[in-house]
Order: sequence, then C-alpha cells, then structure tokens
Amino acid sequence: MLPTLDEEGALEEIYSRIPLEELKQKGYSSRVVVVDGGSSDNTLSIAHELGCEVINQWGEGKGIGMRQGFERFLESGDDKLVMLDCDGTYHPEEITKMVDGIPNGGIAIGDRLHGNLEADAMTSTNWIGNQLLTWLAVALHGKTINDLCSGFWAFSRDAISRLQLNSMRFEIEAEMYTSCAYLDIPIRHIPISYSKRVGEAKLGSIKDGTSIARKLIIRRIFPTPHEEK
Repeated sequence: MLPTLDEEGALEEIYSRIPLEELKQKGYSSRVVVVDGGSSDNTLSIAHELGCEVINQWGEGKGIGMRQGFERFLESGDDKLVMLDCDGTYHPEEITKMVDGIPNGGIAIGDRLHGNLEADAMTSTNWIGNQLLTWLAVALHGKTINDLCSGFWAFSRDAISRLQLNSMRFEIEAEMYTSCAYLDIPIRHIPISYSKRVGEAKLGSIKDGTSIARKLIIRRIFPTPHEEK
C-alpha cells in the first residue's frame, strides 16, 4: 500500500523496485494499491499506467487514507499488508525482509535510526523531533518502539483487524503504536535504509510534531478512540 499526494516524481521508480518476483518465489501473490489523498499532478495517471489498484480517499490526510486502505484490505482475502511512504525515502527492496519479520499476529516497523540512515536524508530538526516523540511514546505507554515516525510498516491480518484508529493526518503512526501498546499487539523492529526524499516534504516539523504528541497524550488518557469522521 502506497499513500500518495503529488508523488509523480517517485511513484514509477518505487513501483519498479518492489520485489514482486522475489515475493512470488516465497509463495506470495502480491498487488500494489495506491491510496491517493487528492493529487493534482500526474500521480494517478502513472498509477493506472503501472496497473496499480487505486483508492481515492474520502477526505484529506494520511490517516484517513491509511484507515481506508486498511478497510479495503480487511474486505479482501489477503494475509499481510506492507505500507511505505511513496516519496523515495524508503527502499522497496526491503519489503521482503519486512514481511519475513512480521511477528505472529503482530507488526514489523522499519527502524531508520538503527539502520542505514543516509547523511542528508533527515534534517537535524526532524531527527531530534523523532527522538523526543519516540521517548514520549515509550514514557507514556511503556511499550518499546525505536522509530515512532517511521513510514515503513508491515502488518499481519490479525493486527490490522485489532487496531483501533481515528487519526486524520500524520499522527496515524503514533496512534498505531498506542493501539499496539494498549492491545498488546506484538511489534518487531527491522533496521532499514532511509534516503533523501524526492520532491517537496509534506510533513511540517512543528505543526505535525505537535499533533503527534497530542495524539500520544490523548491515547494515554483515552486508550480507545472515538470516531472523528
């Protein structure tokens, strides 16, 4: 599953690097689903040309798109789902080890901070912010996580069916973590590579960091979310 918003510069390359043949050799029948948040460039036409399944979100925001993608996944007969941001920062070649790393009934999270973090891939502000948010998450919820803001996750079907989410935007990863902590869903950390993104960044350091911290605090007080559609 590839969440997109104006990612025409990266989508085709990302798709070409997905190890579909390697996954097939391991017994997986794979499909690529693009969840689009309202792109105004050529993202959708490229997705259709590549033969991707396309979900047009019913609202703006990454959280909405991922939740809609999860709903579609649960309607299918698929066993596992891999989600990675479609901005060129994550390496699709590592999908196989992410799938292999999913714990029974749980989730594998790509760990940039203990993997191959390229020198220019993350600003010092984002690095410090991610460290602080990761520390806050563990302090509030008690479940170990190495990289709270990672955009590379691999899920078992059971884990997705149990997640309780209502996030609208970039706080979705933090809420998935809190749901894992509250429901004792197993997490495994997989060291991954991380490169400089293609195109303009969508994540705003202060505004979105504040939203993530707010979600962590709210879920500490109210572990079960209310629907915010």
